[in-house]
Amino acid sequence: MSDTTTSTPSPLDDSGVDQSTQPKHSWFSRLYTGTGAFDIVGRRRFYYILTGVIVLVCLLSFLVRGFTLGIDFEGGTRIALPAADNISTEQVETVYDDSLGMPPVSVQTVGSGAAATVQIRSEALDPAEVDTLRQALFEAFQPQDNSGTATPNAISVSDVSETWGSQITQKALIALVVFLVIVSIYIAVRYERDMALAALAALAFDLLVTAGVYSLVGFEVTPATVIGLLTILGFSLYDSVVVFDKVEENTRGILNLHRKTYAEQANLAVNQTLMRSINTTVIGVLPVIALMIIAVWLLGVGTLKDLALVQLVGMIVGAYSSIFFATPLLVTLKEKWGPVAVHTRKVHSKRAEAAARAAGLAPEPVAVGVATPKSSAPQPGNRPTGKRNKKRR
Repeated sequence: MSDTTTSTPSPLDDSGVDQSTQPKHSWFSRLYTGTGAFDIVGRRRFYYILTGVIVLVCLLSFLVRGFTLGIDFEGGTRIALPAADNISTEQVETVYDDSLGMPPVSVQTVGSGAAATVQIRSEALDPAEVDTLRQALFEAFQPQDNSGTATPNAISVSDVSETWGSQITQKALIALVVFLVIVSIYIAVRYERDMALAALAALAFDLLVTAGVYSLVGFEVTPATVIGLLTILGFSLYDSVVVFDKVEENTRGILNLHRKTYAEQANLAVNQTLMRSINTTVIGVLPVIALMIIAVWLLGVGTLKDLALVQLVGMIVGAYSSIFFATPLLVTLKEKWGPVAVHTRKVHSKRAEAAARAAGLAPEPVAVGVATPKSSAPQPGNRPTGKRNKKRR
């Protein structure tokens, strides 16, 4: 007679479920929900290599190409005349070369419509050379002033000393040092030392890469560019502090737990703030692009162009550094020494033991304080018990 027992499947048993029929979360869904699906901290070695390559390209550009310094830094003479429909930059260069016997440094048309002007940048000219050039430009193009009268006075000439640009740069460097010192103290007090180091490294990366882009593309460096560099530091620092605040929230009390490592909780924080960082960058970049379109192409304001360019580059670079560089660097600093390094080793050790037990390669641990039940069979050497030991009455 056979006893057949039918087992009832557990409600938690999904071995019979076809996983291919289950819904799959899209890339945008995982990005929006911030559930930690993107392993940014775990792949930090790749992002370190990418960051290092970017920095190396920028440094090579500094050495090979250098910077295109504006007239405010190198000094010289700036000539501007209204740009009529029949004036081209090639014609202006030809008139300049024929009248002075040397080519100008640069000739460009700024603005559009009635506000368009042709700006000539040259080496420092003496008064006689200025008069010769002004007369030659007037005879060739007949520029008109605001009243519509053709006159040589419609051509403006200004001399710029290089000492003014150097003074602006010196003051900007002093402001940068003061800013970095105050920021370091604040982050070290508000958060901790490692976060301050990671934030400062991200700021240095932002400055280096933004300057590298100017060197690679050949953008002209002006005092407005130097001022714009200071403005992007605040944006980059703000983005990094937002991520660090979430990291601090996720890792609070983690040393007393052994289910997650510091790196895993930091990666979750990056995922939770990833969409916010992208939205902040996009919202910040859109007005800058509008500023470039309206101020540069329509109104021809060169100063606003320089300021908008550095902000556009700096915002994009700052978003990259806060997500892919600052937080991974923080995790690396934490795991090198201190209690976080010890905690990470404990978590990995416990996971390895659990995996070994699941594979049957290690014995189950014995709980501390639980007495081992004794066997009822007599042990060798024990004195027998029973009726023989009882006294008769």
